[in-house]
Amino acid sequence: MTADPAARWSRPASGREPAAAALLSWLRDPHAPGLAVITGAEGSGKSRLLAWLIGHGTRPGTVSERRVHGFVPLSGQTATTAAWILGEQLSIAARSPGDLLAALAADRRRTVIALPELHLAEQPGPLVELALDIASLEHCRVLVEVRSGTEWEQTLTAGPCARMDLDEPQWTDEALRASWDAAHPDDPAGLAGPDPEPGEPFDLDDPASVCAADPWSVTTAYERSEESHGGLRAAWLRAGASLIREQPAAERALVLLAALGDAGDPRLPAILESAAEDAPWSVVWHRVRGDVTPPWPGPVRSLAAGTGPLAGQLVVADQQGTVRVLDAEGAHATGRLPHSAPGARAVAEHGDGTVSVLDEHGLLHTERAAESATRKGLAALLDDGPSAREQLLEAVREYTRRQRETVTALTGAGDGVVLGDAAGTVHVVSVDAEPRTAALHRGRVTAVAGTALTVSAEGDTVVLLYTGGADGTVRAWAPHTDPMAEPVAVRDCAVNAVAVAATDAGLVLAIAWADGLVEHRALDDDRLRTFRPGSQAHALAFTAEGDLVVGTDEALVRLRGR
Repeated sequence: MTADPAARWSRPASGREPAAAALLSWLRDPHAPGLAVITGAEGSGKSRLLAWLIGHGTRPGTVSERRVHGFVPLSGQTATTAAWILGEQLSIAARSPGDLLAALAADRRRTVIALPELHLAEQPGPLVELALDIASLEHCRVLVEVRSGTEWEQTLTAGPCARMDLDEPQWTDEALRASWDAAHPDDPAGLAGPDPEPGEPFDLDDPASVCAADPWSVTTAYERSEESHGGLRAAWLRAGASLIREQPAAERALVLLAALGDAGDPRLPAILESAAEDAPWSVVWHRVRGDVTPPWPGPVRSLAAGTGPLAGQLVVADQQGTVRVLDAEGAHATGRLPHSAPGARAVAEHGDGTVSVLDEHGLLHTERAAESATRKGLAALLDDGPSAREQLLEAVREYTRRQRETVTALTGAGDGVVLGDAAGTVHVVSVDAEPRTAALHRGRVTAVAGTALTVSAEGDTVVLLYTGGADGTVRAWAPHTDPMAEPVAVRDCAVNAVAVAATDAGLVLAIAWADGLVEHRALDDDRLRTFRPGSQAHALAFTAEGDLVVGTDEALVRLRGR
């Protein structure tokens, strides 16, 4: 039986076998410090040694004790851009170093991060702080390269760390070094590499110019600048984790438009709309943090598109559990529920003006957001009992009281209410039928959405559900039959939200993933549109016209497919 080629590692350059062995020992030693610092003078081979470790440690099939999960060459980088790059590699939607640190702290899986060339960074100080903060997490390892004699080396090595100075003789096998030098006469130290090419000039006040330019150079320039550039600087830094990706200039213009605040130059939206004409989406409207006309509704944690008395409106819950009702045409506020539900996870509207909010403890809070048509006169006297909707919500409350698992997801669908729980089970509760359940996910159900599909000429309907989980899967289930055996979608990160709707063009499904990707799938013909707002989308909803509304901690955006 032959060994897996991915498991074989080449020898490091220039006789650095002792240093390489020490790094591998640090990686597999559970009692070693979380921080390792490679230092030495200019030209000592620090970058080459780290490149050897990263090259092998990021290959498919590398054993877990040698695996490198993320790395950022820090030359010219800031703490913000380094967080964006690491977020992309680790499937984390990180707008800032604080976002990255919080996500790493919450995920207890072993994570190894390499940070070459810290001494060449645009902002070494904040990067030192970030490296130390990550290394302080018990399940994280951080390997930093920094030139000896700098203040950054002194700060990094002031506390517990594994320090390797490549100027010291014990880290080089001189016999192997001589052999390497003889075999590589043009590059004896293993340091040769291409010279970087200068980027094209750009104008920070011109949205078309920055969207077409190298995004890393634009980011660094905006971070250095103290001017607003008509609002472009704030928008770019708000959405930068999306803007740095390889993509056409039109798609970058779309993201920048969605992140643009209303305090900027009023000419910019039209310019960005023109620049985004070839993007797969158009922005119908957007509200971002700080907007005043109309005001930004706050961080969005859950969304529901209204029906019945709430038709044409959006029900929006923020992280504090405040629930607002907005006009879907322009995001103007039209109402607000009198009581909040702190830690709101999901909202559902029930077609009669009633809204339920699921809190972080799995408890339902139900209030009326709008009055529905009520019976009058003799009809009211003859039927003064609870309405069908009131009976349903009471049945849901009674059902949840009997469950052992915490309810973690909620939506209304047809004549029932759909619940997801912490064990991965989805429950459909209605008044006139026994509850239906299906175990669909490994771990917590994070999102549920449903729609009623017409299945006959007489107007008969069936409910179709889509569910998302912390296990990174989206599944489909019609409660009158068994769930589909295979997931609709699978990725290596959790699902934050799902939305589904039956439109004139067919059935459409939207998925918000925890790494910041939003997908829009036309299920009848497999067409796929994507959108990355630059931070995690926590909530999705389809309007009656089929437009997609995306909610993040920074913005609420209505998108229309082209």
